[in-house]
Amino acid sequence: MKTDHILIIRLSAMGDVAMTVPIVYSLATQYPHTHITVLSRPFARAFFDDLAPNVGFMEASTEELHNLHGLNGLYRRLVAKHFTAVADFHDVLRTKYLRLRFCMGRFHVAHIDKHRRGKRLLTQQEGKQRVQQPTSFQNYADVLAELGYPIKPDFTSIYPDGKAPAADRSERVGDKPENQRWIGIAPFAAHQGKVYPLGQMKQVVALLTEQHPDYRIFLFGGGKTETEQLNHIAEQTPGCTVASAVVKGLRQELALMSMLDVMVSMDSANMHLASLVATPVVSVWGATHPYAGFMGWRQSEDNAVQFDMDCRPCSIYGNKPCIHGNYPCMKQIEPETIVARIVATAERR
Repeated sequence: MKTDHILIIRLSAMGDVAMTVPIVYSLATQYPHTHITVLSRPFARAFFDDLAPNVGFMEASTEELHNLHGLNGLYRRLVAKHFTAVADFHDVLRTKYLRLRFCMGRFHVAHIDKHRRGKRLLTQQEGKQRVQQPTSFQNYADVLAELGYPIKPDFTSIYPDGKAPAADRSERVGDKPENQRWIGIAPFAAHQGKVYPLGQMKQVVALLTEQHPDYRIFLFGGGKTETEQLNHIAEQTPGCTVASAVVKGLRQELALMSMLDVMVSMDSANMHLASLVATPVVSVWGATHPYAGFMGWRQSEDNAVQFDMDCRPCSIYGNKPCIHGNYPCMKQIEPETIVARIVATAERR
C-alpha cells in the first residue's frame, strides 16, 4: 500500500511561512504515518528540519521561481517525489501554475481561501465591517481538511521541552540569571503603516531601563540601516544589546527569543518567530489590525496595543498611504502604555 505523502507549498515572507509551523506540526503528530514535505524559500529550513520525524523540507530557488522554464523544472523535481496530495498554502501566480500542472497529472490538490472579500470590507473606509476574519492558521487547516486530513492544532513550541538545544544557543548571549527579566524589542516592519515611530520606541526603551534597571533588553532588526539605528539606541542605553551582535542565523535568533520573558513586536515576522518558541508578545498595531487574521500563534489579544480610530484598519499589509498623512494610529499610542503592558506580562512569567 502506498504511503501518503503530502506536499505543502508556502513560498512567501518569513512571517507567513512561520505561521504554517503550528499546522504542519499538528498534521505530522496526528498523522504519524503520513510523510510531509514543505516547499519554501531556503531560509525556512530552520523551521522544519527538526519539527517532526515525518516532516521534510525542499528549497525552491530564485531561479526556479523566476519564469515558466524554472517552474517547469521545479515541477519535474517535485513530481519525482510521488506525492499523493498537494496543499497550496499560498495561492499566488507561481503556485497556481504548479497547481495546474499537478491537476493535469490527476493529483489530489487543494488551495487556501484567503477570504479576500471579508478583508476588503474590513479595510474599506465607507461601510467598514469590523469582523474578525478567519486566521491564517484556520485557513491552512481548512486546506488539509479538504484533502482529507482534518486536524486539531496542538502546537506549543518548536522546542519540545521549552528550551533551545545547546547547539542552537549562542555563547555570546551568556546565561540568564534566574531572577532577571529579558525583553526583546523589534521596532521595524516592512511597511510604514506597521511601524511605531522610532523616537517613541526610544522612549519605551528609556522608560523600561529607568523603571527596571535590572532588565536586559535585546534589540532585533536586520539590514544596514536598521542595525545602525539599533546600535545608536544601544550605545545610549545601559543594559541594551543589539541581537545581531550576539547571534548568527535564524536558529540562534529563535534560541534567544525562547529565553525572553516578553517580545515587543510590530505586526511583523518577529511576532510570529517569538510565537514559535512560546514567548509572550506585546504587539503594536497601526494601519493593520488583528481582525485580519494575522495575530501570532496563541498570543493574547490583551497584549495587542492599539489606538482606536474610525479609519482603522485601513490596510491588510500596512502598505497603503495614510489618509491623514502621518499615521496618527501609531503616533497616539503612548510609550507608557507599551511599557505598562511589557512589565505586566514580564512579571507574570
